[in-house]
Amino acid sequence: MYNFDEIIDRRNTNALNTDGFRDYIFHADDAMVFPYEDDEFIRMWVADMEFAAPQVIIDAMKERLDRRIFGYTRIFTDDYYNAFAKWCKDRYDWAFDKKHLVTSNGIIPALYELVGHICKPDEKPLFLTPSYAYFKYAADFNEREHVCSDLINVNGFFKIDFEDFAQKASDEKTTLLILCHPHNPTGRVWTEEELLRLGEICIKNKLWIISDEIHCDLLRKGKHHIPLAKLFPNYDRIITCMAPSKTFNLAGLMISNIIIPNDKLRQLWLKRHYNFDNPLSVAGAQAAYEKGADWLEALQHYLDDNFLYTKDYLARNLPEAKFEISEATYLAWVDVSAYFDGSEDLPMFFANKAGVLLEGGNMFVRNSDCFIRLNLACPRSIVEEGLKRICAAILNK
Repeated sequence: MYNFDEIIDRRNTNALNTDGFRDYIFHADDAMVFPYEDDEFIRMWVADMEFAAPQVIIDAMKERLDRRIFGYTRIFTDDYYNAFAKWCKDRYDWAFDKKHLVTSNGIIPALYELVGHICKPDEKPLFLTPSYAYFKYAADFNEREHVCSDLINVNGFFKIDFEDFAQKASDEKTTLLILCHPHNPTGRVWTEEELLRLGEICIKNKLWIISDEIHCDLLRKGKHHIPLAKLFPNYDRIITCMAPSKTFNLAGLMISNIIIPNDKLRQLWLKRHYNFDNPLSVAGAQAAYEKGADWLEALQHYLDDNFLYTKDYLARNLPEAKFEISEATYLAWVDVSAYFDGSEDLPMFFANKAGVLLEGGNMFVRNSDCFIRLNLACPRSIVEEGLKRICAAILNK
């Protein structure tokens, strides 16, 4: 019914994936040259998918286009809230007050804004490392120090070091936890026990929590996501961030859901935030929540198979690499420390030696040396070719 094997040409669409990799990965311009032409690269780097968005979303946007006027837009009716709220109720058995929902043109812009609202100049956000780099960038932008608690790597399965986390959280200058849930890049789905323990430490120390749950729909079969706020309904310092962008490959539509139960913080957000929405984004996101479940289920099956293929291929062809199938996301987190000493620029190595664009551990703050992150949200033929090139480059170096 859905053709995830289709290879779609993204050239000449201003896609970051195809046109922006030099700047994003290598901090260079078009003068940077490689042994491979741009069209020859296998792209397994930025976290969007090589799959067409669901047709129900495209149809909804076309219908909105036919209204022909695209003036200033806000979400005034209950339709969008009802669609998103039903999605959360059906999938997570979680409900939230309509007045707590605001929208942002992305979770990253929301992070930049919220860190500045929450942390005073001498206060610090805390996050678990390896970490999505923009958590650090949000602190840097607001000229706030940050503090890291390293996850414990047990043969490729990552756990929270609760003793270290509690010690870091107890610092009176640590006032915010930015939690990635599910976790990027390790792919962990935090369990109820882990979330309860984490939340209790934060509440004891009166920390705010921004829970970035953007990957919450992209679970391996049999896994279940629990919104952190569901476990602590009376603690109004938990801000939940969700979006259709990762789930349905809509990152370019720039719409995200930010649930802020604290009245004072939400009012500050509304006063300072330029609170308009793209009319096409609203139409597309609403259709995703109303009609996208079947497509998502098919996508999950396809991604599960890509992960199984990757696990088997690496075991056969790169046996000293350490890789556990991610519990969520479409991102594989692979430890290649058996083949590198830590001095190598891994994205540059694989671009030059394999013609594969990927992200290395250096992009994930710390506790990530000699890891590579592979985007498996690609047609199987691309995954196969990418893994073939990666393994050959390592074994022949």
